[in-house]
Amino acid sequence: MTDWSHCDVPTPSLTYPGTCRIARAHRGQPSPLGATWDGAGVNFAVASEFATGVTVCLFDCPDDVHESVRVPLREHTDGIWHGYLPGLKPGQLYGLRVSGPYEPHAGHRFNPHKVLLDPHARAIGRGIGWSDAMFGYRVGEDDLSFDDRDNAWCAPLAAVVHNSFDWGHDRPLRTPWHRTLIYETHVKGQTQLHPGVPEPLRGTYAGLASRASIEHLLRLGVTAVELLPVHAHVDDRNLVTHGLRNYWGYNTLSFFAPEPSLSSARCPAGVLTEFQTMVQRLHAAGIEVILDVVYNHTGEGNERGPTLSLRGIDNNSCYRLMPGNRRYYQDFTGCGNTLNMQSPRVLQLIMDSLRYWVQVMHVDGFRFDLASALARELHDVDKLSAFFDIILQDPVLSQVKLIAEPWDLGNGGYQVGNFPQLWSEWNGRYRDTLRRFWAGDRWLMSEVATRLSGSSDLYQPGGRSPRSSINFITAHDGFTLRDLVTYQDKRNHANLEENRDGESHNNNWNCGVEGETDDAAIRELRLRQRRNLLATLLLSQGVPMLRGGDELSMTQAGNNNPYCQDNEISWLRWTLTAEEQQFLEFCQRLTTFWKTQPVLQRSRFFQARWESLPASHHQQQIDQIVWLDQDGVEVLSDRWHSAGLKALGMRLNGDATGEENDLGEPVYGDTLLVILNPQDEPVNFLLPLPQGHNSPELWRIELDTFLGSRGELLTSGTACVVRERTVCVLVRQNPAESHKN
Repeated sequence: MTDWSHCDVPTPSLTYPGTCRIARAHRGQPSPLGATWDGAGVNFAVASEFATGVTVCLFDCPDDVHESVRVPLREHTDGIWHGYLPGLKPGQLYGLRVSGPYEPHAGHRFNPHKVLLDPHARAIGRGIGWSDAMFGYRVGEDDLSFDDRDNAWCAPLAAVVHNSFDWGHDRPLRTPWHRTLIYETHVKGQTQLHPGVPEPLRGTYAGLASRASIEHLLRLGVTAVELLPVHAHVDDRNLVTHGLRNYWGYNTLSFFAPEPSLSSARCPAGVLTEFQTMVQRLHAAGIEVILDVVYNHTGEGNERGPTLSLRGIDNNSCYRLMPGNRRYYQDFTGCGNTLNMQSPRVLQLIMDSLRYWVQVMHVDGFRFDLASALARELHDVDKLSAFFDIILQDPVLSQVKLIAEPWDLGNGGYQVGNFPQLWSEWNGRYRDTLRRFWAGDRWLMSEVATRLSGSSDLYQPGGRSPRSSINFITAHDGFTLRDLVTYQDKRNHANLEENRDGESHNNNWNCGVEGETDDAAIRELRLRQRRNLLATLLLSQGVPMLRGGDELSMTQAGNNNPYCQDNEISWLRWTLTAEEQQFLEFCQRLTTFWKTQPVLQRSRFFQARWESLPASHHQQQIDQIVWLDQDGVEVLSDRWHSAGLKALGMRLNGDATGEENDLGEPVYGDTLLVILNPQDEPVNFLLPLPQGHNSPELWRIELDTFLGSRGELLTSGTACVVRERTVCVLVRQNPAESHKN
């Protein structure tokens, strides 16, 4: 098979002879859309409101320069072209030719000289071979021109497949949100350099599902992996020309087909099987699979982009076009186009895709890239848009995990806190607040408290809960955790965009020196800052999300937008120094602590409640959470912005969680005292007097990001020395445990 993925392909000397055989299809059915094998043949169904004709083109092998058979779909039912070919089998390669007007000003860009990818294709049989022939207009002229060169020799092709995977006893895990720890990673980057993964499987779905990979996730306490896009995607021509790739995959070609380059399999059916096996093995280990999906735009770009699929099938219906001149595209994504969520066929395409990944591929949820773009009705973001209404009533999709990236690039696109019930959100407010706090902003105590307690200001008014907040410090988009405390400025020159790309305002602090250093004091401060940020994340209410590689002290050398770096800049490095191994062990200890503490895994917001203390015979009103200053005094509203508030204490009462287990029984746990000291000097934090009874309390230091005092026992009314820029966690000891240590 010819590999055309990394270079412009010269036009073959053999031009399309027009001598292929014409086959007549049976009537067939308008549903389901796509190519469906029934054991005796294949039904084809393609939706296009404005097309005047649709032809299925059959190819014998990936190296074919033109189709061997053309099959016109003569039946047309409610905007769907359909036909049935008896005798056709799985493995068949095919594309589409669609006829209709070429009137860019009216939004129509039909060009029957272009072979197109079926939007409902379940598998990719051949990738794109970049050439001027891949464009509907003549490259070098404006987009109003018409290109009549045939692209059959370089167009992406679909493959007919049949799902026959044996799932055995695999069932949805349905891990409760408040017990979910998300690990965001890239399929290839996770294992490409992993020495414990068999070399042929590195960087693949099978590699992610290997024993070595899963064992690492389990040691880290992960309950769900959130995978950067696995939908088949487009490597932009400009990137390919410069030896780069769209590594992240946020440039969708197909909403159904898994990306073949992430598979060790050599045939389309094998790619599907490998993906399904990955999900099955992760489920067996108790790990859910969440997909990062891109339904806001496609890889066809703006009016200057290629004609790959939707543009040539029904451009006028599929994309949001400028009302005054439909030649141009509305772009709320920064990628040239925006899918038209007002189109019933677009909504159907997306919903069919989502249900396919749940029902056929067994994934457990989705993170929606630039989700605000999906909610736009005309111009404004509308949380009651058709898309959300459809999700809410869908018996399949309403039962899986739904995560929004609650912003896009259009006006009014920042919608953190405004998504409807059922939805969780990447909480950008949380990220920004905690970064600024540990970078030195001392006037954020009140907002830090709000973020630590679940961001009730964002989610409670709408009847939502702490699980609505996906808390994160870092993600794929931006600095790694290590780079966040190492670089003040982005260093994206490897992307060949003159360092213009990527976010320039990162709320970060390099600890006084730019870049890597041998200065021992700076290195220790950076390590402590990393421990502070991760500790704060795991001590907050809401759903924590870790960026894959942060636990391994991953660096991208200051590149905060390595979307096109399919190399060691982006791949996780598994050979660790002693210092990095120590940090990994700290991360593992931190997540283990989180998993064992009911007060950190709440499903409801905090409130004052009447609770029965387990060791007492009477009821007392105790607070589920109390905020304290360094003097052990409760912080009331008039003191939150006081210059005298140097350290913040958060007491979480394990005797008053207000939670119940699956049997309806009250849940009790440890009482914790979390102390945050963002100052550049130690603080003597006075441990609070007992709440609810008069006997003294004994506290044990369980976690100290200074790594100096773990295990120390202290009594209420005495001072706990919290070192500079440190998080300290104390656990109240039960009377029976007072003799320990």
